[in-house]
Amino acid sequence: MRFDEAFANGKYIPGGSEFPARWAKSAEVFRASLRTRARLGLRYGGGAAHWYDLYLPESSPEGLCVFVHGGYWLAFGPHDFSHLAAGAVARGWACAMPAYTLAPAARIATMTGEIAAAIDAAAGEVAGPIIVTGHSAGGHLSARMAGRDMAARLASAARLQRVVPISPLSDLRPLMETTMNENLQIDRAEALAESPALIPRRSDVGAHVWVGGAERPVFLDQARRLGNAWACPVTIAPGRHHFDVIEGLEAPDSPLMAALLG
Repeated sequence: MRFDEAFANGKYIPGGSEFPARWAKSAEVFRASLRTRARLGLRYGGGAAHWYDLYLPESSPEGLCVFVHGGYWLAFGPHDFSHLAAGAVARGWACAMPAYTLAPAARIATMTGEIAAAIDAAAGEVAGPIIVTGHSAGGHLSARMAGRDMAARLASAARLQRVVPISPLSDLRPLMETTMNENLQIDRAEALAESPALIPRRSDVGAHVWVGGAERPVFLDQARRLGNAWACPVTIAPGRHHFDVIEGLEAPDSPLMAALLG
């Protein structure tokens, strides 16, 4: 299909195939390290994928950080990325990592609603401001939470302070021309309704887009497109590719964490 090569990541990253196993191992070690401060498998609905993990700091949380995993809405889950909660937890924030129903079992519009429901459930467990981030497809879903259309759908909307989409897919129209769309089933109506770059951002919610400088050109374009549409900062992290751009979430004093939590 026309855009298959544009959205291919792993084949252009040295050792790209090794990253998922590395993530899973780091995630397992992190979960074990938190012990009683890791609340795993909390429910936000009745579906098989309607659960989230919640990682708590040592003291009362400063607020709630939410990380939404990527995988082109087709792969992975919260347990693959648990270690990315480390920076937020070290900063004194609780971090929720929601699962959501993957394609082809669900359309992207359904996933958007599921993430909103997961945030509301986690907000019931943790007081204070809410900041949402996510990577790639998760960057798309995190950005969607700041859309003006979501204000009435997100019960905790008044607490949403900022979104920081990382390497987000902000305009879904090109994905209609990929082989992935055999499973995603994006049509023009859904692309228009679910593309953050085509939806006004709530004026009371801040945004900061983050992307790696060594990413595929289409991801740089998608990040800039969202930044332009929303008139928000876009940071291009030098030398970072699509798989290591998220590593800053592990370190409390990283530039990415500064953009996320201030």
